[in-house]
Amino acid sequence: MPVTIDARGLACPQPVIMAKKAIEENRQITVLVDNDMAVENIRRLALKMACGFSVTEKEGGIRNISLVRTGAIDEAERGRGPSARENELSCAAVTGKETGPLVVVLSDNHMGRGDDVLGDILIRSFVHTLLQLKPRPDTVICYNSGVRLAVKDSAVLDDLQQLAKDGVDILVCGTCVNYFEIGDQVAAGHISNMYDIAEAMAGAGRLLRP
Repeated sequence: MPVTIDARGLACPQPVIMAKKAIEENRQITVLVDNDMAVENIRRLALKMACGFSVTEKEGGIRNISLVRTGAIDEAERGRGPSARENELSCAAVTGKETGPLVVVLSDNHMGRGDDVLGDILIRSFVHTLLQLKPRPDTVICYNSGVRLAVKDSAVLDDLQQLAKDGVDILVCGTCVNYFEIGDQVAAGHISNMYDIAEAMAGAGRLLRP
């Protein structure tokens, strides 16, 4: 019998955190959720952890998600352990270079404090410049009013879409999108959750914040 996790009514990122913990401890689980964002977050978790994934919609908008682990969970899938982080830091100290992914954090739709018009010009220039960086960022995170940069009428939409085409993972905070009521306007990257955002930031070799 699969373990059943009732995540109905829980805010992001609780459903995906509960699902991750449960699938690490059990070969098969069932997760009950009541919104599309939770389904998508758990689908990405299943992909990341190489689990079988299926979803069935029940009465009242309840989604019944089944995850089946197809192999052993190794330390990389569980998350970076202390020993791995210590090794990474030791390596960085020897080479003089930071190791790990380059993560860009966009927490505002302007750059800097002061004049908003100037800040708008600066953020356009900054995002466009990301296309010229070598190597390119591994991940771009948009949260708070930074999610407005990823919507249809954004001045930097073309640049963000090009980054995504080039393989950059663009995470758009789902809680922030819901707060601003712009979920149907997001046109770059994918709506994500705080667990994935925190994981990306924690695993970064370098964090770049304009």
